[in-house]
Amino acid sequence: MTVVSPTQRRITSDDVAYLLRASFGSHTRVRDTGPLTGGGYATVWWALLDDDSRVVLKLAPPAGTPLLRYERGLCAAEARYFRLVADHAPQVPVPPVLHHGTDPAYGEWLVTALLPGRSLHELAEAGVVVDDGPARYDLGVALAALHRVTGDRFGYDGDRADGSTWRAAFTAMLDALLADATEWNVRLPVPRERLHALVGSHADVLDEVRRPALLHFDCWDGNVLAAPDADGRLRLCGLVDGERFLYGDPLLDLVSPVLFRRVEDDPEQPLLRGYRAAAVEPVVLDASARWRLGLYRLHLYLLMTVEMPSRGMTAQSHPQRHARLAALLESELAALAGD
Repeated sequence: MTVVSPTQRRITSDDVAYLLRASFGSHTRVRDTGPLTGGGYATVWWALLDDDSRVVLKLAPPAGTPLLRYERGLCAAEARYFRLVADHAPQVPVPPVLHHGTDPAYGEWLVTALLPGRSLHELAEAGVVVDDGPARYDLGVALAALHRVTGDRFGYDGDRADGSTWRAAFTAMLDALLADATEWNVRLPVPRERLHALVGSHADVLDEVRRPALLHFDCWDGNVLAAPDADGRLRLCGLVDGERFLYGDPLLDLVSPVLFRRVEDDPEQPLLRGYRAAAVEPVVLDASARWRLGLYRLHLYLLMTVEMPSRGMTAQSHPQRHARLAALLESELAALAGD
């Protein structure tokens, strides 16, 4: 396995077999294994067991690995998220949790069932020509179902950024990222003071969010699984990597699915049509919603910039990524400033 991030580990099929025996008992036999690629945080492998079941093993970074503040405890968070969705939004296809454990030598790991399908990102990378509109419509329906689940506080769970209001939680999330940027010596394309000032000037629109809805947050194409149905139409069959979940404004979940674009610029896209069809309340992309979407894109692009060193990337080693994110940040800042 090629380790692409300092948070990932170099393991073998023997390690996978050991952890699966620790999960299910010494009688467990593994017929085949292999790494799953596409992510940059945990180490992820698939395995075929002797009873023909297929599972996914996700191994957390080793204890003591430097992480961003919001990334602490993500393995346990993912187990909580999948169980939460299974209990309160069972129509949303997430992997069943089969085991969550710890080991003195290996640390923390999670085992889930392997869902069918391929990610939309993988299909695009492979050059598969297919209409993904039905799958994106299904994603909108699934997000609407998730958003009907309500938490008792805004922000992340556990010992991470949260608040009694969405304004307080979002500000804490931004502050945590800026603190991470300082610790990791990340060169931001804009001064921290400017970021704070612009968020503060639009904080009133954050106060319009009164209910902490359950959010996936990370529904980019790599975490959306799809497969053809009996009629050959590509349909949603899984949402994975739920460890970054939080509670807040449902609009936040409409940013990652259209990464690097503005969802409000294409109101008739399949994602929004599916969301509107299933949402309890009307989806109104008015001025307030547009300001909030701008703040959420700003947060996402900031996160993607700040996480680079923790993934073994720098502005020098990955100049195109850094430059693209810098341009996107500047664009959102200019829009928020009314320039």
